[in-house]
Amino acid sequence: MGQLMKYGFRALRILLSSSLCMLCPAASQFAEAAPCDTDELSAAAYPSIQAAIDANPGRTIYVPSGDYPITQKIRLNKDHSGLCGPGRIVQQSANEPIIEIENAVGIEVRDLTLTRPEGKMETSNEGIRADRCRDLVLDNVRVINNRTRAAAIVLRTCQGARISRCLVRNYMRLSVDDRTADLNWGYAFNCTDGSGIDVGASQGTLIESNRVIEENLRPTPELRAQHKLGDWVRKNPLKGLLMSQQAWDAAYSMNWQQGSAIVVTSPEVSDLVRILGNHVENAAQGIDLHCDHVIVSNNVVINSFIGMKAMHGSRNILITGNQFVKNSLWAIGLMPGVSSHAGNTDGGSIIANNIISDFGHGDAQWIWGNERAPLRFDHGQEPDDPPLSDVIIQGNMLHSVGKPRYRYAVIIEGEPNAPRGLHFSANVLPPGSEGVSNVELKP
Repeated sequence: MGQLMKYGFRALRILLSSSLCMLCPAASQFAEAAPCDTDELSAAAYPSIQAAIDANPGRTIYVPSGDYPITQKIRLNKDHSGLCGPGRIVQQSANEPIIEIENAVGIEVRDLTLTRPEGKMETSNEGIRADRCRDLVLDNVRVINNRTRAAAIVLRTCQGARISRCLVRNYMRLSVDDRTADLNWGYAFNCTDGSGIDVGASQGTLIESNRVIEENLRPTPELRAQHKLGDWVRKNPLKGLLMSQQAWDAAYSMNWQQGSAIVVTSPEVSDLVRILGNHVENAAQGIDLHCDHVIVSNNVVINSFIGMKAMHGSRNILITGNQFVKNSLWAIGLMPGVSSHAGNTDGGSIIANNIISDFGHGDAQWIWGNERAPLRFDHGQEPDDPPLSDVIIQGNMLHSVGKPRYRYAVIIEGEPNAPRGLHFSANVLPPGSEGVSNVELKP
């Protein structure tokens, strides 16, 4: 007890960690992964967090409890540097991200809370943005009220990044989706927009055990009326190439919920992705994939108008053991898109052992009605898109209490480039108002 009084609980923790290492070789891994213990490198000893980082390149700065207001982004750009601790960093400027990480190896950010103050929550910038990094770790970070047209957490051109146990809460904002520069569409409309975690042009990314929750902008009729969501605000002289005349004349877009809780994009570049055990709630699109060789497993996606989709040349996607609850447009959808082509095809995928429950009971049901389907396999957006091919759909459960709120359990769109090689077996698919599927399901 005398030694404990002399050296304190910090010494006791080190002693226990050492004892564990001797008893069990694997315990050393847990000792290394313990919360940061860098009191001698505390941000409190410097004029600012950035000053502490600049004075200690390649080291981890401890941010003690308390609020740390900033007006410029915090920059991490030295190998093996980082931030950790229970502190709360409050970005006062809407024109700056909170943390920017660039051109570095082995950076870690742990346990912090990142936020913006009342009246300054809406921004065009990120909570965390990381570019050109390798072996980046974001662990147990909370990004709260960073309401942006971009995303709360953004990774670009990263290798082997890990985003684990983070909380992203209230990441969406009111915006305008401007598609006037795209001849396929040619209009701009009022919307809600923003994503939780957005990864692009990256390989070997692990996104695990995160919570991405939107509580502020829920798709109610009152919200739509107040902000004229879906109404077009600009329109090109010529109709968009992919637009029907009816939709063009209506000048209204039902899909005014934009953004995704988790999106991995950059077709033909993003590869080898694991999305595991995440909790997604009240998103527009729960999980949005434009990439290859992906595992989507053990996630829970609640009350999103789309549970998940994979398109634009998404190949070898394993979708297994997920819970999709109260989705409104579809729960799982695969389809080609404008980025699909002969060298970037969609398919070679498996959808197995997922539970889709209470489809059509979500917040957005009043927008989409009962004409939708829990499982959707679509033709391409353009006539020359190669068809979705070779998909196994096995052991999935569709379950609702009461009368089903869908027309078909499965919709498979037709020519000119209808899906091919879809194999159905051992699924429980209660029929909708017009049956199980709009076409015969083949084993």
